[in-house]
Amino acid sequence: MRVTGLDTLTIWPGVRGLSFLLAVLAGAVLASFAPVAQAVVLEGTGQAAIRDGDMDAARSEARRAALREVALQYEARIASEETVSNGVVTDSRLTVASRAQARDVQLIQESRHGNLLRVTLRADMTSGSSCGGDAYRLKKKVAVTGFPVMQPEQARYGRLDDAGEMLPQAIQAQLRNSGDFQVLSANDLQLLGDLLNAPTRQAFDNRLSNVTGLARELGAQFVVAGVIRDMALVDASAWNTSMAGRLKRGLGVVNQNRRFVADMIVYDGFSGTPVYQKRFQTEAVWDESIGGSTGFGSAGFQQTSYGRAVSGVITAMAKAVDEALTCQPFMTRITRVDGEKVTLSSGASAGLRPGDELHLYRSYSYFDSKGATPELSDSKSTVTLDSVHPEFSNGWMGAPGAQVNIQRDDIAIVW
Repeated sequence: MRVTGLDTLTIWPGVRGLSFLLAVLAGAVLASFAPVAQAVVLEGTGQAAIRDGDMDAARSEARRAALREVALQYEARIASEETVSNGVVTDSRLTVASRAQARDVQLIQESRHGNLLRVTLRADMTSGSSCGGDAYRLKKKVAVTGFPVMQPEQARYGRLDDAGEMLPQAIQAQLRNSGDFQVLSANDLQLLGDLLNAPTRQAFDNRLSNVTGLARELGAQFVVAGVIRDMALVDASAWNTSMAGRLKRGLGVVNQNRRFVADMIVYDGFSGTPVYQKRFQTEAVWDESIGGSTGFGSAGFQQTSYGRAVSGVITAMAKAVDEALTCQPFMTRITRVDGEKVTLSSGASAGLRPGDELHLYRSYSYFDSKGATPELSDSKSTVTLDSVHPEFSNGWMGAPGAQVNIQRDDIAIVW
């Protein structure tokens, strides 16, 4: 058997759990010696359980597992990050990721052992230059919340009191224009209660419980939040209204710059954990008289050097959201399970089509770890869509939900 065409894989084992991560570490270490620019012929083996005699489904699952192994052998990146407090490691995270393309895939061996099907494939592997997989074509739902101003008194210069609402609106507009996401407006909501201590880099267990509630209410996979920390004039005295002040400004002997500093955090809506954090800042001449502007983002504001610099920052923020989320898997909630029929909270607006296959994961938490991040467990089951509506879709599993323990609020994922 010979399979032609292009298989593009994006591996995100962090969601699959530590056991899978440990299983691929050996291949990941070997991958550090693999060439990046040239194609390499590699073999990989995958296996899957045969359920209800469905050989085609088992073969498809085993083939994907074999291709994942090949991809991790060819190109894997190991990233570790630690949080240290008073010289003691308080948090540690290890992530393995691979992005590779498999060409000229050939079936080398297929064998059955009881209810287990094992497949060995050979493929020409090349490095992927961008995200691949089916998730790349789907539009993830992103909710953008308000960016409150930490020191509102700074906004009176130029009447920029609306910055906390206009900034997220500008980010939303740019994300919509990209066409890559379903963008939800929540700029009237403030997620960060303690603005002073809202960090740009959070520990791995520092979550916001209201993120998951908002994400559930809006049906969002990700939530963007932030705070505007600084819009102050570098030298406020340079703007006094005296004759001497006006003369100094005219001669250019005073610092007329104004700062802009904003923190942005992108949260995973299912767990409340941050997936991206960064501080954005700029400084430019505030070449507008005090009170002369008509609001943040207005035409008058955009004509100032400061306004143009802030617009550049907003563009960078929207681009950062795009880059941080584009390669993430597509995830949606299960809203109903009726026997073998499954209803999902996403539909045609997200790019789903009849015939699409999504992997089903059980979402659960431990009673002795209240508030902890929900864990996902692979049910080894999939749902194939047969009816897709704008905001929801229906499909069928190969077994009743009770048999595979899939129920409402579990997760369907496209990699």
